[in-house]
Amino acid sequence: MDEKSAMKFDYDEAFSRNLGWVTQNEQSLLRTRRIAIAGLGGVGGSHLLTLSRLGIGAFNLADFDSFELANFNRQAGAGMSHLQQKKLDVMADLALDINPELDIGRFSAGVQADNIDEFLEGVDLYVDALDFFALDIRRAVFAACAEKDIPAITAAPLGMGVAFLAFLPGQMSFEEYFRLEGQEPDEQAIRFLLGLSPAMLQMKYLADPSRVDFSAQKGPSTPMACDLCAGMAGTQALKILLGRGRVPVAPHGLHFDAYRNKFVKTWRPGGNASPLQQ
Repeated sequence: MDEKSAMKFDYDEAFSRNLGWVTQNEQSLLRTRRIAIAGLGGVGGSHLLTLSRLGIGAFNLADFDSFELANFNRQAGAGMSHLQQKKLDVMADLALDINPELDIGRFSAGVQADNIDEFLEGVDLYVDALDFFALDIRRAVFAACAEKDIPAITAAPLGMGVAFLAFLPGQMSFEEYFRLEGQEPDEQAIRFLLGLSPAMLQMKYLADPSRVDFSAQKGPSTPMACDLCAGMAGTQALKILLGRGRVPVAPHGLHFDAYRNKFVKTWRPGGNASPLQQ
């Protein structure tokens, strides 16, 4: 048996360098927490690995897709050795390689209307990582979180930055903020984008606008944005799960753009109903 094979996993040692920024008791608490992540592509895979390294002990993961070449520019797990493999299986294996003790619930058909309750069972936090255009199921998941008093956050990769929103129990809901109900698909996508990014910091340096095609449900992306999203979501997740540190709650949000060296605290009272948004 080689030296690597003989080594045994030890949770306390593996995550000991988190201590100082969290206490030993807080690290033990994170070990007991379960986070649901829907979507393991663009930002979802990065969320999973970051939260695994934070020492979260359990996940419910949902994704039905497989890795392809077009994922290589941004998605954790995307590479030649994983082409045509299921994102759920690849990312779960990568997370288990960080923490073999992880308790992972797998939803290989993705999150759907008929499995939302199971997907959110026993969950302490929902982290949204669905495809930008998957608005119907996104609305359903956020509505279920509100009904079940589950905190729900989204960190959107925009240009070379991140826009963050949190929807916490008893506060403004996803629908109250975005106002998507009854709108046509294109209008929903526009409202979702403008609600995520009231400051629109990313638009100043869009080099080729023809690459943004709402009708074809395609848009450009960067790896930097996905990594920034994982850092933002992981930090806010820590604050929510440990109950310390201020979390901006919708209609308040955060937008940091690394390309423009700008950070903005956004506030749209009434969400997309705000005169500013109109």
